[in-house]
Amino acid sequence: MSYLVLARKYRPRNFTEMVGQDHVVKALVNALTTQRLHHAYLFTGTRGIGKTTVARILAKSLNCQGPDGSGGITATPCGVCQACTDIDAGRFVDYTELDAASNRGVDEVQALLEQAVYKPVQGRFKVFMIDEVHMLTGHAFNAMLKTLEEPPDYLKFVLATTDPQKVPVTVLSRCLQFNLRPMAPETIREHLIKVLQIENVTADGQSLRLLARAARGSMRDALSLADQAISFGAGQIDEATVRLMLGSVDRSYVFRLIDALAQGDGKTVVETSEALRLNGLSAASTLEEMSAVLQRMAVLQAVPSSAAADDTDPDAADLARLAALMPADETQLLYSICLHGRAELGLAPDEYAALTMALLRLLAFKPNGGHQPPAEKKTLIDTPALVPPPATPPRLAPTRAAATVQYASAATKIEARSVTVAPPGQQLHVVSGAAQTLPQARVDGENRPLAPVEYVQEATNIVAIPVRIQADSRAETAAGHAAAALVPTEEGAFWQHAVQALIANDAINAMVRELALQSQLVARDTDQWLLRVERESLNQPGSRDRLATALQGAGYEVRLAVEIGRVTDSPARRNAAQAAERQLAAEKIIFDDSFVQTMMRDFGAKIVPGSIKPGANKSTD
Repeated sequence: MSYLVLARKYRPRNFTEMVGQDHVVKALVNALTTQRLHHAYLFTGTRGIGKTTVARILAKSLNCQGPDGSGGITATPCGVCQACTDIDAGRFVDYTELDAASNRGVDEVQALLEQAVYKPVQGRFKVFMIDEVHMLTGHAFNAMLKTLEEPPDYLKFVLATTDPQKVPVTVLSRCLQFNLRPMAPETIREHLIKVLQIENVTADGQSLRLLARAARGSMRDALSLADQAISFGAGQIDEATVRLMLGSVDRSYVFRLIDALAQGDGKTVVETSEALRLNGLSAASTLEEMSAVLQRMAVLQAVPSSAAADDTDPDAADLARLAALMPADETQLLYSICLHGRAELGLAPDEYAALTMALLRLLAFKPNGGHQPPAEKKTLIDTPALVPPPATPPRLAPTRAAATVQYASAATKIEARSVTVAPPGQQLHVVSGAAQTLPQARVDGENRPLAPVEYVQEATNIVAIPVRIQADSRAETAAGHAAAALVPTEEGAFWQHAVQALIANDAINAMVRELALQSQLVARDTDQWLLRVERESLNQPGSRDRLATALQGAGYEVRLAVEIGRVTDSPARRNAAQAAERQLAAEKIIFDDSFVQTMMRDFGAKIVPGSIKPGANKSTD
């Protein structure tokens, strides 16, 4: 006889057997009882929490005929009629399950929808269940939209997905959506107890807690792990076997580590980490177990009354002891270190070395550096020690704000004087009034006054920093920049005219044109012109020779020499200055317009920046 795994053997057959999804069960039961049925349902959630199971129970509720064949739509399917048994066996002709992960194309969806025009053969409703619906292609979704929106009265759609973010909004808006939640570890543990009692399998409480946590909210995973644990333990489940199967770390190691960290015992931390290495226990599992323990410790520290919530927990005493031993802020810090340390394990060449470093990190952040002497704090002016004042008043070394410190030998009062402090960039002048009584200090068995300190601060001159005045308009700013960059010369005007003529005649282009525009004509001789450019990349022999050839074609029989230097008058700078002047003129026309001024004044209108463009120049004959 073939063995049926626990996950299939104990799959719920009706809504009363569903575990951990009361919010979904209640909504569906009420809808079936009042027969307010939607034509499309969407069940979302992680793996193994009951999406397909709910779909099958819903299909049975819609098609149940009752034990005597006279039943109707019900929230409690009988489970014995032909419709119920056929759906459980997967052979009901009016219930179709489509796995969208392997049938995701438009052809498969169209083949499914072709069955929608036919009425049910055996049941009351046709039910189309599409699992992992988010895997369908865009064309497949489009093909089913119309039928999904207005299906026949006898057709119901049930969609299931683990990733609802990938389902188009057009599909979501046509469905009644239910989000199935991951189950709590305690809910899974209680269900495992019931299942194992039926199976006559002995199991201790701690092993079931380990299985429930390892399932991570999935009942199917929990039952599969229980199956594995039964086989691994030869028919019984105990903590040591489950820990060995899961690779989990014994809580005793975790408690030892947290205890050592709370006491600042770095030696024990290193030794325990080395023991984990020798026993082959997972570093990631260690940090995961520590995170779980620290989370419960933080809860105990915040809500001490929660310590008696579970008397059956064997770790309760250790958790309470550690929660009282470690300060709450260190608990939070260690929890954060453990979470981030798991991500660092893959970056280190040795995961156990990474584990040790993550744990020692807490000792580095502990107060006093884990029983190390506190670091000496540095201040601008050292305060006098609680000893008799010296005979000769000491002086401090000059600092940025030069100050002198004078000790009074017998007085028990200090008069605050005018103090001026001059940090860089500002000056602070403080004047206090009444004298203050100094506290007494006990030195060598007798009370002595704390030596007063008199601060005399020399005034420091303040250097005024000029403040730039913002320009009135964008155009004025642009024109100012262009004017500042351009220093017109007679040679510059001649060179601009010559370059514009070459460009108009298409005599130069590309790099040669850029060389002509960005250069400044410094000097002209009878047979040689000297140009100046700012970038070495423009001074290429090929570009220089082609520019000289173009000039010769325009009637200038000269040779060109190019030097590198600062350019203040080039055709490019002149063109920029002219463009800025045109822009300023165009903006002045707009801002001076009476209609524009009225709109801005009466209606709060604003000119969109960059929307004003000067028109093209028109030549006149």
